[in-house]
Amino acid sequence: MERGLTNGLVSVIIVSWHSARFLERCLSALAQQTHRSIELIHIDNASDDNSIAMVRNASPSARQVVNDTNRGFSAAVNQGVRLANGEFVLLLNPDAFLEPKYIDRLVTALDSAGETFGMATGKLLQAESGLIDSMGIRMTRSGRHFDVGQGNDPRPPTPGPRSEVFGVSGAAAMYRMSFIRDVTIGGEFLDEDFFAFREDADVAWRGQLFGWRAIYVPDAVGHHVRTVTPEKRGALSAVINMHGVKNRFLLRLKNEGVYLALRNAPFELGRDLVVIIAALTIERTSLPALWWLWKNRRRIMEKRRAIQSRRRVSDRQIAGWFR
Repeated sequence: MERGLTNGLVSVIIVSWHSARFLERCLSALAQQTHRSIELIHIDNASDDNSIAMVRNASPSARQVVNDTNRGFSAAVNQGVRLANGEFVLLLNPDAFLEPKYIDRLVTALDSAGETFGMATGKLLQAESGLIDSMGIRMTRSGRHFDVGQGNDPRPPTPGPRSEVFGVSGAAAMYRMSFIRDVTIGGEFLDEDFFAFREDADVAWRGQLFGWRAIYVPDAVGHHVRTVTPEKRGALSAVINMHGVKNRFLLRLKNEGVYLALRNAPFELGRDLVVIIAALTIERTSLPALWWLWKNRRRIMEKRRAIQSRRRVSDRQIAGWFR
C-alpha cells in the first residue's frame, strides 16, 4: 500500500524480547538524536519483563504492538514496517545505543549518495570492549557472511571515508522506504522463515540482485552488545544454533544463481559437509534444520523463483563481493 511520506521522517523500529535490561540506555540515546523527525514503533514479542512499560513511559507517543507469542525478529520487523510512515526506516536492536548524530549522518549520507543506495550503516562498536562490532556485511565464497572489521581496533580516531559495502547489520540498519517496497516478496520485507539471524544478509543479497547498493558511514557511531558470534556457539541455546544451520542453507537456496553456485562450489561444499557432519554427530539438536529445509522445499523454491525472476543484476556483476 502506498503511503504519503513525510520528507526526512525516520521510522525507528525496536523489537524487544525480554530486553528490559538494555532498553533504558537504547531509548535514552534515541531521545538525544539530533535528527528530530523520528517516529518510534515498538514491537514486543511476548516479553515477560517490563519492556512494554519502559517504552511506553519513555516515549508515550510511540506506537506499540504486543504479540502474545514470540513471532521472531523478522515477523516483528515486518509488523513495524507496515505501520511506518517514514522516508527511511531504522532497525534498532534494544541492545544497541547510538551517538547523537547517528541518524542525522545516515540520512545525509543516503541523500548525497543517490537513489540507488538503499541501505546504510554507521560504525558499530562493541559496547564492552570498544572494538569494532560491524562496519557492514561482507560475504565469503564458502557461503558465510561476516561483519566487516569485527574485533579490530577502531583507531586511528579519524573516521575515514564513506565506502560501499555488500549490506548492513540489522543491529542499527537504515533503509530507504523505496528500497523496502522494492525488495518485499510476498508481503514480507524480511523473510519470516529466517525467524532470527542472517535475515539482514538475506535482504542485502536480495537488494544487490535488484540493483540496490549499501553505504558505510564512519562518522555515524553506535554501540552494540554482541551476544551471538561463531566463537560463542558452544554457549548458545540449541534453538539459536538450529536456526543458524537452517538459515545458512536458506540464504543460498533463495539468492544464489547458477554462476555463483558453480564458482563458489569448491568452498561452499566443503563447509556444507562440515556443518552436516557436525549436525549428525556433535550437535544433533541442529538436525531439525535439515528436516525443516526438506519439508519446506516447495515454499523455498517459490521464493527463489520470485527473486530470480525480478533480479536486475547478474551473478557475474556481484561475484566480486564473494571473497
